[in-house]
Amino acid sequence: MTTQTLSEAANWKDGKRRLWMMGVLWPALPLISAALALSTGVGLFWWLTPVVIYGVLPLLDKLVGEDTNNAPESAVAALENDRYYRLATFLFIPVQYLSVIGGAWLAVRGGLPVPDILGLAVSVGLVSGAGINTAHELGHKRENLERWLARITLAPAMYGHFYVEHNRGHHVRVATPEDPASSRLGESFYAFWPRSVIGSLTSAWHLEKLRLERQGKSVWNWRNDNLQSWAMTLVLFGGLALWLGPIVLPFLIFQGFIGFSLLEVVNYLEHYGLVRQKEASGRYERCKPEHSWNSNHTVTNLMLYHLQRHSDHHANPMRRYQALRHFEQAPQLPSGYAGMIVVAMIPPLWRSLMDKRVLAHYNGDVTRANIHPPVREKILAQYGAAHPQSVEA
Repeated sequence: MTTQTLSEAANWKDGKRRLWMMGVLWPALPLISAALALSTGVGLFWWLTPVVIYGVLPLLDKLVGEDTNNAPESAVAALENDRYYRLATFLFIPVQYLSVIGGAWLAVRGGLPVPDILGLAVSVGLVSGAGINTAHELGHKRENLERWLARITLAPAMYGHFYVEHNRGHHVRVATPEDPASSRLGESFYAFWPRSVIGSLTSAWHLEKLRLERQGKSVWNWRNDNLQSWAMTLVLFGGLALWLGPIVLPFLIFQGFIGFSLLEVVNYLEHYGLVRQKEASGRYERCKPEHSWNSNHTVTNLMLYHLQRHSDHHANPMRRYQALRHFEQAPQLPSGYAGMIVVAMIPPLWRSLMDKRVLAHYNGDVTRANIHPPVREKILAQYGAAHPQSVEA
């Protein structure tokens, strides 16, 4: 390392260092809304969490803007070894569980009317969904503690198999027609959701079956990572049912459904229409920054531990969130994830906003995109003759 790079590393400071604790605000939102609702008697406060996530965050993203700055490579080693950033993810977990357990108690013992319980369940579910993102960050790391915490964080969302499928399935097949978690041009979120949910579950089971068979073990073995992770959900839900009664189970199952659906809508927007091309050998090219949609909108990135710098994550899965980089060649979303989730729920709006961006990314050649097979002919008829100069970016 040269004297110049040593000086650069010594002088560089992470301007957002303290702000990364904002990630803990997300799981705290149902607790804040419960305090406001119970102290004021205003039932609308039970819906504060989705209002903040889908209303306030997109507005803040717009007002605060984007941050495209990267840490100098000479500073990355020290940045990744700074345990403060790990603490920011670790603290998410007890606050998440406090929201889930507290929410379950309120739903059963709080004497709330049905609309308030529904708002509470949606709010807690959004926390469980954000927990999948925290598990995503932890599950990629080598330390056993972080890997175990990842599975604990997945338990409330009933999505323990994500630990297997994401690391060993999605990262291998990302941005290919074979990946259930990579959405296709012309595919609505409502068509993508069952394909990804079912495909990810079956893939996770198949991957563990193959791994255990290589060890001479049955898939029905306590070393099956899927079974271990699902057992955590059963212990959590079973314990709450013993404490509060079986009446709590519909609440827990519904919030889990909201949680993993939040993951799936994020999956939907991360690789929409993007595809790795096949090389002469018949294998797909290496995953590059241009195979993921990125967003540098500051506020949502702080809340989601840089998840929106998705290109660098796929190119370097072990790289910690605080060191993830912006790449100029990565296609950019017009808003942060919080805003884009709302757009994804409205297919005509999504397609009017995103299809032209997919086409522009491939210089007008729609045949290079990952096209949804049921609408392939329609897409080709609509965009097949597009000239690069005629595509609106």
